[in-house]
Amino acid sequence: MTRPNGRTVRDLRRENRTAVLRRLYFDGPMSRFSLGPATGLSSGSVSNVVAELVAEGLVEEAGSVDSAGGRPRILLRVAPASGRMIGVDVGETRIRIELFDLTLTELARAERPLSPSEEDGERYDVEVVVGHIREGIAEVLRTAEVPAETLLGVGVGVPGIVEHPDGGGAVVHGQTVGWDAVPLERLLRDAVDLPPEVPYRIDNGAKTLGQAEMWFGAGRGATSAVVVLFGSGVGACVTTDPLGPGRALEWGHLKVSVRGRRCRCGAQGCLEAYAGAGALLERWREAGGRPPAGADEETALAAMAAAARPDDGGAPDAAALAVLEETAEYLGAGFADLINLFQPERILVGGWAGLLLGTRFLAAVEEHARAYALAYPAARVTLGMGTLGPDAVTVGAAILPLADFFARGGRREDPGPVEASPAWAETVRERTAH
Repeated sequence: MTRPNGRTVRDLRRENRTAVLRRLYFDGPMSRFSLGPATGLSSGSVSNVVAELVAEGLVEEAGSVDSAGGRPRILLRVAPASGRMIGVDVGETRIRIELFDLTLTELARAERPLSPSEEDGERYDVEVVVGHIREGIAEVLRTAEVPAETLLGVGVGVPGIVEHPDGGGAVVHGQTVGWDAVPLERLLRDAVDLPPEVPYRIDNGAKTLGQAEMWFGAGRGATSAVVVLFGSGVGACVTTDPLGPGRALEWGHLKVSVRGRRCRCGAQGCLEAYAGAGALLERWREAGGRPPAGADEETALAAMAAAARPDDGGAPDAAALAVLEETAEYLGAGFADLINLFQPERILVGGWAGLLLGTRFLAAVEEHARAYALAYPAARVTLGMGTLGPDAVTVGAAILPLADFFARGGRREDPGPVEASPAWAETVRERTAH
């Protein structure tokens, strides 16, 4: 039956289920009595929806609370074991695969190192990446003894620009890693041993990082923020809505020096050519520094940071310190551009290299950013570190299928993309504001 406003009874039931699930997820445990005013639903509608969700195993009892003069009220919560999601972070040094329950508690993880293929230098072999994801997904499901049929979906964060064609199947354009229109979703569906109904959600890694920080990390309470990701590459996500997921920015390819250093993308003067982890190590070598022989990029950058600002108070490595101080100014100029363009409330730093260097050099970056930015927006922005650590990209990736699941009212059908309902968006805004 279709109502005058175009919504069907099925639409209304889905919205009611979403309203109850979202309140229990963000604000639970709650009683049936509290759910009424919290969702705006009648007591009868709440009872019907709760009965459905309990019967399906999505909602469970979580103790009781005394009522005023009556029987104790039963508390309800979203059942953590009623669904699982996998988040995948396709970084440029490693792939991290994590299995989460419905409340984003980690159940298992797997990691696979990545290195450029010998014949192509900076090109990351697509078959190797797909193979690592296939093996990692099988490993986390096996470790947690979780059947694949319980998965709500697999979210994947990748470097580069992600295209979502009308015909379906995400395509990745990762110029800095040699990926040219890679049909990653199709390749994963062909290679990974999962039921065909399990959805894949693939997006830019900086975007999933931003979504995680806005929902559960340092972005909570902000109506606008830019979350920047520093690793081998440099990226950012800008959001003007706490719901996220925001918009990915190829910020690392903003030009900070005309005819400057050659970037991995082929152009000159990109921010990434000065601030990416590989570029930092290369500049340290050029200045006479000696990164540890045979060390991977993360170990070598940690050594550089320690050499520049020794924890024991010893004399710093002059070359390392000079490179990082110069980089702080380049980053400050890049931050100033973000401030002038988007006027965000917050700029947050994440990514493995950002977390490694941020505590030592963020103050210098902020000083340069405020000097280069326009005074009015610069006075209204705060700069800080992300709080979700190195797992933020996988958490944000896992949120992608989770958001779809709740937008469908907790139904598993229709694996196609689903826009978050207005009710769901409103709850995220309210919750992240506290």
